Amino acid sequence: MHRKYFAAVLFGAALLVLPQFKIQLNAQTQTGGLKTLPDFYDSVPAAELAGRITEAMTDDELLSQTFMFGWAGQAPTDLLMNWITERSLGSIKIFGWNTEDSVELAKAVSLLQKKANGTRFRIPLFVATDQEGGWIRHVKGRTSETPGNLAIGASGYPIDAYYEGFYIGRELSALGINLNFAPTVDLYTNHESSIIGPRSFGQSPEAAGILARAFMQGSNKAGVLTTAKHFPGHGDTALDSHGKLPSIAISKETFYNRELVPFQYLIDADVPAIMTGHLNFPAVSEHGEPASFSPYLLQTVLRGQLGFKGLIITDDMMMHGAIRYAGTVAKAVQLALEAGNDIIESSTTPRLYDAFWTENLQRMQTNEAFRLRVKDAARRIIETKLRYFKSGNAVPLYPDVYAVTEKLPDAEGQAFFLSLAARAITVVRGKYIPYTAKTGEKILLAGAYPAFLQAGLKRFPAARTSNLSDGIFTKTAASDTVIFCLSNDSSLQLLQQLYKTYPQKRYIIFSCLSPVFLSGIPEIPTALALYSYAPVSFTAGFAALLGDFKPQGHLPLDGIN
Repeated sequence: MHRKYFAAVLFGAALLVLPQFKIQLNAQTQTGGLKTLPDFYDSVPAAELAGRITEAMTDDELLSQTFMFGWAGQAPTDLLMNWITERSLGSIKIFGWNTEDSVELAKAVSLLQKKANGTRFRIPLFVATDQEGGWIRHVKGRTSETPGNLAIGASGYPIDAYYEGFYIGRELSALGINLNFAPTVDLYTNHESSIIGPRSFGQSPEAAGILARAFMQGSNKAGVLTTAKHFPGHGDTALDSHGKLPSIAISKETFYNRELVPFQYLIDADVPAIMTGHLNFPAVSEHGEPASFSPYLLQTVLRGQLGFKGLIITDDMMMHGAIRYAGTVAKAVQLALEAGNDIIESSTTPRLYDAFWTENLQRMQTNEAFRLRVKDAARRIIETKLRYFKSGNAVPLYPDVYAVTEKLPDAEGQAFFLSLAARAITVVRGKYIPYTAKTGEKILLAGAYPAFLQAGLKRFPAARTSNLSDGIFTKTAASDTVIFCLSNDSSLQLLQQLYKTYPQKRYIIFSCLSPVFLSGIPEIPTALALYSYAPVSFTAGFAALLGDFKPQGHLPLDGIN
């Protein structure tokens, strides 16, 4: 009786276990025999091992390897971790909202890499961010504020670009971030640009290519992979592709001889990744599709004509420039993969069974050409990871959280960024440079950035200050000299009103970020271009104003009065 009972129990338990064993068996069996799964750390040549792994992967794992997700808040969400543990998500993206506490960020990266190491093939994550230098600094917390690309364009020295890339990379490495969406090689062609501006190295395609290549080499030295963006060029439009799809109406000749030039410089130097932009070029994309969805631009031009062999990564799929063209996010993902992108970036984490996932997984199962395209993308991603993580120069998978406060900000980097800021300072109009304040002179420091006011007070301790919204007209009336921080259209309009109301005052302009706004106030005869709102740039600006050194920077774009 008891034997029969226990036999029945064991048989029932076997029936429960059998489906799970069958699933695991199917996942591990490719051609009929049970095989040992390949492991990411096997001592096999990268191309061969990448092929073995992709052959052993399920459709879920292949598709998930092409995805890069962000998440909301400081700590990683359970949903993100489920994507890693259940589907072997390929990459994660760090945004500003994840980075307030640098130590917690390092802990988060370490946790996510450990989750990835527990998956079937133990494939590490690409951990990406946008740390361009200057204006775009997604990793905040303890990291350095730097002068940025336009300041490097003003200095004109490739060595400055090299060390900007190196020190930014060294700080990212301390946090476990191994892929930087930089350098930006878009040209500052359209001076009305609201999205590129000081992110650019300037107007010259050749200079942008040379400086971007040096930035890439410096980042490589620090162990961080780089990404040239936004292919094939975001600089000749005033529109922001986050909001709508820009159409850049330039000739095919201009497209090849200007926009693609800096990308060719980086491709020739083996840049590991290129980001595609949600941008339409009617001269080369006749159907109105964005470059990110264009097989012609990605396969014929980028891979065929320019010879690019690295990873092609989309800009954020949540941007309206992509979604409005495709109709849905799921369709946008499909079009991006079919066009030739390898990694699909999303600033949010989709739910596990969103159409984002289900529609494209179903397409893999019903469309062999689409499945092979996904498989090819996954193979390229894994091969790139194998070559990088086994190179001996990769960012540690598990950052030392106890060393973060020692490494950030980078002490050597801080000194370099100040020297770069000084080399970038450009005298646009120099009537009162160097400037010597008279005894009893009433000086007003007027600007929206606290760092500007703090740097100014160090050099003019008796000066009054205004944040531009606290009775500035009254303060100007009571002042002899106004040192004004010009940064955008609204501050330009305010300065124009001040000058019109009090033309007898002496004005000195500190232009931070883009210098194009200086053309809107040509009457003021003293103006310095700083290109950045980093504290080091304001420190260098006041030093230049007071004659501590003679500024040698030059404007990296034309048409500034």
